[in-house]
Amino acid sequence: MKSKAPKVSKVENTYLVLPEHTNAMGNIFGGRVMAWIDMIGSISAFRHCRSQVVTAGMDQLDFLYPVYLGELVTLKAVVNYTSKRSVEVGVKVIAENPITGDERHTATAYLTFVSLDEEGNVQAVPQVSPKTAEEKRRFNEGKKRRSQRLKNKKEKD
Repeated sequence: MKSKAPKVSKVENTYLVLPEHTNAMGNIFGGRVMAWIDMIGSISAFRHCRSQVVTAGMDQLDFLYPVYLGELVTLKAVVNYTSKRSVEVGVKVIAENPITGDERHTATAYLTFVSLDEEGNVQAVPQVSPKTAEEKRRFNEGKKRRSQRLKNKKEKD
């Protein structure tokens, strides 16, 4: 199986925050942001694996700043790290005031996906091959996060 550069999996989507996306205070529902994160993350994993993928987990998600009705929300996703049978996708969420253009980083999430074969069984994934210093940094950080996930899972068992 041939390795792939992270750029193969890059995805970016922008949404307009509408009334149905917000609570009574005019802030976006956290669950809406989580759904968008899961969707863009799965598209990134799908592009990398070129097979069906399912979400295996999402690391801690902290909302750093609120996102308001009428703002633009841009989500950027890319595969950071791969193990033998899983893919870590990083997703960055940015809110933008459409009038002033001011942007703020509102959330970051790391999701783990597994690739499925035609029978629905977990299968090996193509390895990611980071080239730039930034890609290598993300790869190494993803490797550390995977070790922590495995450690946490072992402690729960």
